[in-house]
Amino acid sequence: MKIDFIGDVHGCLPELLELFNELGYKMENGLFVHPEKRRPFFIGDLTDRGPDSLGVIELVYRLVEEGIGYYVPGNHCDKLYRYLLGNNVQIKHGLETTVAELQNSSPNQRRKLSNMFMQLYKKAPLYKRIPELGAIAAHAGIKESLIGKEGKKVKSFVLYGDTTGEMDELGRPVRLDWAKHYHGEDWIIYGHTPVLNARVIHHTINIDTGCVFGNKLTACRFPERSLHSVPSQQPFVDEKFRSFD
Repeated sequence: MKIDFIGDVHGCLPELLELFNELGYKMENGLFVHPEKRRPFFIGDLTDRGPDSLGVIELVYRLVEEGIGYYVPGNHCDKLYRYLLGNNVQIKHGLETTVAELQNSSPNQRRKLSNMFMQLYKKAPLYKRIPELGAIAAHAGIKESLIGKEGKKVKSFVLYGDTTGEMDELGRPVRLDWAKHYHGEDWIIYGHTPVLNARVIHHTINIDTGCVFGNKLTACRFPERSLHSVPSQQPFVDEKFRSFD
């Protein structure tokens, strides 16, 4: 099995198409396929902030539905799902861009894309273990003690990471550096926290390189564990990136 894990896309469809091209995927019958039968694996946060969230939804839905690709949800996916259910969620932090795309679509298109996303989300596991590769995909990561478990605590961790419940001076959740203390054998492939360059530490790889904030979109190939990126077409927003000691 050969997998290409793809970091947080956040509606950046042009960069995703460029990354597929860079990785050697070809368009066949409306789907991206790889001559070596590699499979793309999206680690969540498909939508919000970028220019074409609906295009990303449709592309990923079709790949997963055809059994070509894989997907686990991120916190932005979870919020969009709750919005589409009719729950009272705050339409901000990026959700407003996806909602605007839906509202600017025809009724049929809006219904089609909403149904696609809800089906994609409902069928997805919170995280996915791939024993053949010794890898686990989880949007915000997963610490060793939670692997193999389910429930609210696991859902909170894989969607939001290891948070303290407090906010920093910029109003962002204070996150603990769980990866620094991870000592499991499985490789954890995750995103959620934007970094300028993919961070590799203790069998964990953060591949959210902040495409929607003007940096780059990154993929990590397994079993090779090689990193591949394409530059972002979005404006650069320096304060969105986190550095680690």
